[in-house]
Amino acid sequence: MRAIRGWFRDTTGGLPRTFWYLWTGTLINRLGSFVLVFLAIYLTQERGFSASQAGLVLGAWGVGGAVGTTAGGTLTDRWGRRPTLLTAHLGAATMMLALGFARDLWTVAAGALLLGLFAEAARPAFGAMMIDVVPERDRLRAFSLNYWAINLGFACAAVLAGFAAQAGYLLLFVVNAATTVVTALIIFVKVSETRTVTVGMPRGGAPAGALRTILSDRVYLGFVALNLLGALVFLQHISMLPIAMADSGLSPATYGSVIALNGVLIVAGQLFVPRLIKGRSRSHVLALAAVVMGVGFGLTAFAEVAWFYALTVLIWTLGEMLNSPSNATLIAELSPAALRGRYQGVFSLSWQLAGAAAPILGGLVREQAGNATLWAGCAVIGLVMAVGHLLSGPARERRAVALRTAGSAPVVTVQSTAPQPAAPQAAEPVATSRG
Repeated sequence: MRAIRGWFRDTTGGLPRTFWYLWTGTLINRLGSFVLVFLAIYLTQERGFSASQAGLVLGAWGVGGAVGTTAGGTLTDRWGRRPTLLTAHLGAATMMLALGFARDLWTVAAGALLLGLFAEAARPAFGAMMIDVVPERDRLRAFSLNYWAINLGFACAAVLAGFAAQAGYLLLFVVNAATTVVTALIIFVKVSETRTVTVGMPRGGAPAGALRTILSDRVYLGFVALNLLGALVFLQHISMLPIAMADSGLSPATYGSVIALNGVLIVAGQLFVPRLIKGRSRSHVLALAAVVMGVGFGLTAFAEVAWFYALTVLIWTLGEMLNSPSNATLIAELSPAALRGRYQGVFSLSWQLAGAAAPILGGLVREQAGNATLWAGCAVIGLVMAVGHLLSGPARERRAVALRTAGSAPVVTVQSTAPQPAAPQAAEPVATSRG
């Protein structure tokens, strides 16, 4: 028992109070994140759209997200983390309800595009705020804890949504909007601005030529490109996987239960991953993660029954668990403090581009070349990613060391008009435990 208490203290203790407010908002938001998980099923079964039309709508979500995450990154650095988060969450809640009432294809696509814009604009601000408030030595466990919250909420939401959909799909949109508003309220009441400005930096919060700096950063862009490939594979679980399971005669509730295993496994094991990978080469960890994810998705080609689909989910989830904490800490270390929001935005952009392309490409490959070809292609992409991580890893680590060495410029915190929370206490994270 003492060993468990010690592990819990080492895992959760000493993190700033602001982190735990953000963590709580993430958990609440994810507990109601019904819509994206079931959107493909909703579009094909409730609205009668074809697989390619459903892919178009999901692609519109991705296009909106690409615009949103780019704008969100710029606003995060110039306007601030807190106002960007509040605006994005309230806009997303509004568009969530609008999408629930939309009926024809083009109205649904437009609603998905705007929802993607607002929902994904929050990502750079949230990521930058997490890096702002958590010291570098604690970031691996902080990001793991946040990822744990995301998947605890996701696991519960996937199961509950499968049954809630039987009462009417509109309920999914309403609950999702409500939890997004609750998250915005937590940020409004408890979270102050965290943006810092380096002495000598222009008033806008970022040096001139910021975009040019990012576009010339080949090390970072190479990392983003590898993430784009991984996202193209990973996002098939919310676009083509539910359609494949429906073709196998499995119900939406079965899909919800199977995909919930992803969250359950992460909740059960993610808090142990930081210790497992601590001190190991991040490039090797990321390469192994890519291979495992590729194998998991590749095996979907042979799945026909629920237990086999569940097995494939468990396999690629293991790869996801290895990938996530290493990815998160690497993004933080490759992002100069003055451009933290924009760097987060560019990384998030890879997810949005994949969000636009994955369902469209997946639908086309599945319709033109068959289900097996789609999943075999996912396995090949996983192998390509692994080679890419092994080749580019040393340059990334050299860049991280260089930025760490150069990051000694004095900073000034941009004060917010909101009341500042009290200084964090060592016992606070345990009391507040668990986007």
